[in-house]
Amino acid sequence: MADPQSNAPSRADAGAPTSGVIHVRTRLTADFTVISNALAQRRGSAVTVGVAAYISSLPDGSSVTIPALCKHFSEGEILISRALRELEAAGYLERRRERTSTGHVRTRTYFYDVPGGDPDTEPDPDPDGPPEPPKPRGPRRQGAAATVTPAAGPVKESVAAPVPADTEAPVPLADADPRAVAVLTALRRVDPRLILSAQETARLAPAVGRWLAAGLLPTHITDHLTARLPDYFLTRPVGILAYRLKETPLPVPARSAKPAARPMVVPLRNCDGCDRGFRSAEPGRCRGCRAGDPLRAAG
Repeated sequence: MADPQSNAPSRADAGAPTSGVIHVRTRLTADFTVISNALAQRRGSAVTVGVAAYISSLPDGSSVTIPALCKHFSEGEILISRALRELEAAGYLERRRERTSTGHVRTRTYFYDVPGGDPDTEPDPDPDGPPEPPKPRGPRRQGAAATVTPAAGPVKESVAAPVPADTEAPVPLADADPRAVAVLTALRRVDPRLILSAQETARLAPAVGRWLAAGLLPTHITDHLTARLPDYFLTRPVGILAYRLKETPLPVPARSAKPAARPMVVPLRNCDGCDRGFRSAEPGRCRGCRAGDPLRAAG
């Protein structure tokens, strides 16, 4: 006798979840990127994870500058630059200034699948490339100094941006001119990218105070600082604002205390003939009476 057959549906898998996401897996054999769960599930900004995944999918030699990333993502320069700083602080991203075999200095960007892991790239066959692959580095704090030792000799480079020589020592923000602080704080209303920190505001406040003391109105200073700004900021906007406030303007000339001479008004007089009012420097007869005298003499 044949085995009994049943058309009833098979029971659902006991291990299937009753809630949450259920993955539908597809085996990929091309055009895919492998990233670690530590990076994909990183807590914090989703922009940071998205930028990291995008950089991981790019081939070697692709541009990952802030303008290049802003052309791909809809986020602005501030969020993209913040994501790059977070990746650099976590050890996934590293920027190095290296001296090539020809003596040129180039900035190279390295992206690690695992912070502190071994790079799996082969030596660059380009004669201008580095003589050997870079050694891995672990996570580092922002602003820490990085030392690069190429084959030509040791060269020490600093990751932190150098302070311009013409930058004056900032005063404490509490001691700054309140009017200057108000002008700098209101810049974000004109351009949302001009968001300054307390340290940057304290750095620019003395220069803005000199512009106010020279007689310029706050609206004039705002127009000068926000006119013809670039589409993308490669660095913090405080550098552009400091450059525009570098020269102290000439003071506005004071107005003369002596009032300007007003035109003389001819006094109003009464005609000696018809008693009609008319203006004349001297008393006498009006124009009508003077014109009628020859007619009376002729009659």
